[in-house]
Amino acid sequence: MFEALSTPWIVVLFVLWFYFLYSTYAGQPKGLWALAVANTGERFGYYTMLAVFVMFLQANFGFSAATAGTIYSTFLMMVYFLPLFGGIAADKLGYSKMVTIGIFIMFFGYLLLSIPMGSNVLAMGAMGLALLLVSLGTGFFKGNLQVMVGDLYNEKEFADKRDSGFSLFYMAINVGALFAPTAAIKVMEWAQNSLGASEADSYHYAFAVACASLIFSIAVYYLCKPTFKHVITTGKGSEKKAAAVVEDNLTPAETKERIICLCLVFAVVIFFWMAFHQNGLTLTYFARDYTATSSTGIESMMFDVRNLLGVIFIVYGLFGIFQNKGLSQVIAGLLIVGGGAFLMMMVPADGDVTSVSAPIFQQFNACFVVGLTPVSIALFGWLNKKGKEPTAPTKIGLGMLVAAAAYLMMTMGSMGLPAPETGADGQPLHMADAAPSLLVGTYLVLTFAELLLSPIGISFVTKVAPPKYKGMMMGGWFVATACGNFLVAIPGWLWGNELYIVWGVLMVICLVAAAFIFSILKRLNKVA
Repeated sequence: MFEALSTPWIVVLFVLWFYFLYSTYAGQPKGLWALAVANTGERFGYYTMLAVFVMFLQANFGFSAATAGTIYSTFLMMVYFLPLFGGIAADKLGYSKMVTIGIFIMFFGYLLLSIPMGSNVLAMGAMGLALLLVSLGTGFFKGNLQVMVGDLYNEKEFADKRDSGFSLFYMAINVGALFAPTAAIKVMEWAQNSLGASEADSYHYAFAVACASLIFSIAVYYLCKPTFKHVITTGKGSEKKAAAVVEDNLTPAETKERIICLCLVFAVVIFFWMAFHQNGLTLTYFARDYTATSSTGIESMMFDVRNLLGVIFIVYGLFGIFQNKGLSQVIAGLLIVGGGAFLMMMVPADGDVTSVSAPIFQQFNACFVVGLTPVSIALFGWLNKKGKEPTAPTKIGLGMLVAAAAYLMMTMGSMGLPAPETGADGQPLHMADAAPSLLVGTYLVLTFAELLLSPIGISFVTKVAPPKYKGMMMGGWFVATACGNFLVAIPGWLWGNELYIVWGVLMVICLVAAAFIFSILKRLNKVA
């Protein structure tokens, strides 16, 4: 009976939670929510595909861990490199136009990827074309949508809400990433059990989910356009003239200094993403080859995304009780009671065993982003009132230190585990049954680092970039991300050595990057 009630219950709580967010942060521009939800749909499809992509490469084509890692990192590099050209085009043709074009190109890419073609040369070529289309479409869509979000805060009444706005935007799009691993696993199970698809073919059904998510995104974007129509640019007319007026306030020397400072930040960002995006590569390998494949008791509850939502609702409710008044406070109370009751309902019976698939661990980063966002906003809001909030560059430096701590945790937790091996058939062997808490804890610490660096860094770019180079500079942020994503392959090449070598390299890189940004902090803070 409880299982039948669980899904409708969590849906009702989800609707209450969304209304609670909207009312609690009512001071944000309305267009924020429309653009965030449009991006949520796109990210849901992207991360559904990404959650199983490396394992698809190995299962369908028989690639080694190193080869699969190289393809994975190259794809990530293209996804984040092409926004540079999308930004340059948008500076001339308009951001909204590029966003729309990007969605349609991505759709055809995912559509091609969702067609089972076997493992021959034609299938490899089709996959390559599909990845190129997804990368190109993302290049037009992602950065330009975020520039539009930044433009919502150009008005004086919203200027002091820029960082918190980007934190909310970042939280909202991670809702899509939160559901993605579960969607990929469930769709694959359905294809195998109900349609008789092989494991290799079932991956294509997961890729097809991305097509549907993009239809949702474009629908939200156009239906809610009136809420952000004032930031839509065409590359000519009044909007472009307005940008020129702002640009006149900057001397050539100031413009140059801003661009240099942004490039210095980009240099640090490269190494963060190299470390962070191991979630789809070496950390997934670790989940598959070293982590227990089943769980029981209370621990097993964290592998059901509905239970994670229950915890998230309670966290937001607790903050809402103290921060809100009236109806919003009542809803906060309902979230606490409803979320608690739901979790009690979902406690497993003695002897129940939950299967743990490697891709499911990727839900924890998104869960922690969503759950910790109110903590982050409240903490930095409190520090801001006291005049002690760290500058954006300081937060980025702290983020690199926290990322180093995450890989220190993995290094310590991997002590005594054997090096990875493959069987006679070339497939990886399951080497150990490490507790899932090691990976979950690592994702938690990496999420702290991400919240300090990613939304704050994007906000910093939209604030510091010279107006007429705004699209290009946002593209520069993504180029830095692309370079980091290409370097993601390096730990993949090291896979097969002792684990402490893989994690130790990542830890040292994060420490060096942190030292660099703190050494130039004074210069960066002048433009922050």
